[in-house]
Amino acid sequence: MTPRKRSSRTPSFAHPLDLNLIAAGLLHDLATIQPSKQSSIGYARAAKALASGTDLSVETLAAENRVRDLPFVGASSERVVLELVRTGAAASVDKAVAASSKRGEVQKRRGYRRAFLSRHVMRLVLDAELPESIVSTSTYRGDLQMHSTWSDGVEPIARLAEAAVVLGWSRIGITDHSYGLPIASGMSMTDARSQHDEIDRVNEQFAGRVKVYKGVEANILADGGLDLRPEERGIFEFVIASPHSLLRREMDQTARMVGAVRQPGVAILGHPQGRVYNSRPGVTADWDRVFKEAAARDVAIEIDGNWHRQDIDFELAARALDAGCLFALDSDAHSIPELPFTDYAIAHARLAGVPAERVVNCWPAEKFEAWLANRRQSRTR
Repeated sequence: MTPRKRSSRTPSFAHPLDLNLIAAGLLHDLATIQPSKQSSIGYARAAKALASGTDLSVETLAAENRVRDLPFVGASSERVVLELVRTGAAASVDKAVAASSKRGEVQKRRGYRRAFLSRHVMRLVLDAELPESIVSTSTYRGDLQMHSTWSDGVEPIARLAEAAVVLGWSRIGITDHSYGLPIASGMSMTDARSQHDEIDRVNEQFAGRVKVYKGVEANILADGGLDLRPEERGIFEFVIASPHSLLRREMDQTARMVGAVRQPGVAILGHPQGRVYNSRPGVTADWDRVFKEAAARDVAIEIDGNWHRQDIDFELAARALDAGCLFALDSDAHSIPELPFTDYAIAHARLAGVPAERVVNCWPAEKFEAWLANRRQSRTR
């Protein structure tokens, strides 16, 4: 392992006030307290439109009288947005929540929205003038977590490779779920070998344009082990270890996550918290201990850009950077339209001040493949 200096970062770009996300949260509050399912769905859809459906700020939309141009945003949702923009708060929503029997549920869900980025603010962060050393879309070479028809994705591998070419990427990693996650149609080992034959054919077809790597997303078990035995991991070029269970428990799971990082052959710790916006908090752990272990073993910490995950976020990413960690910035895409979720991952990394040299997606092929080889060798140590 090559020692890395601890960060002495001075933030050069502060996280801007995200009124789009605040407005979305207010609409989610209203969705939670609605007596009818139809009304609840309506507010939730409007919230999604504000949070992830527009590049424009709610201030601009309000000033141009365009709030209701967004899909699913009706008159009642528009009133909340205008109240927020004009007063900086939404007293009407606070009053409605206070009078509701579901106010406790609202307070709980508010805690599940910490450190997410709206699409509008994500674009601001990507466009911000930062030092050239900081990771950017121009230094990004390809996405290392995506799912194909071999598990719960909807696209064949060749189409994912073609989409990568269009995006200007030189590499992608196909990381379908392993067999221990049947709810996600995890691959059997027989299927994995057949998938690899397909990847070989795709690499031959796309030679010189993009390289497809043979990855897998293994499930982290409760004891910190994986659902793939060490010898089974050996057929893959890299292994992402991700938590998919015990994501709503308040118990400390530091030992579980440290155990996963220590597993032979693991290259990336995937969406470490397992959080979901407005839905679940994810794993509770002493993340500084987890990051220290990952840094010592050259295991990359993933920033999963899926809009609902954004995991880890920019606050935790700054701590991982200080611990000396490597990073993987990925989309976790299950379809081609989700591949641009990498932009959210890059934005979180930029807010945290992560240099491109710490991001494995940005490395030249020779350095990247040497790191993969090192992680594979750890299976036999």
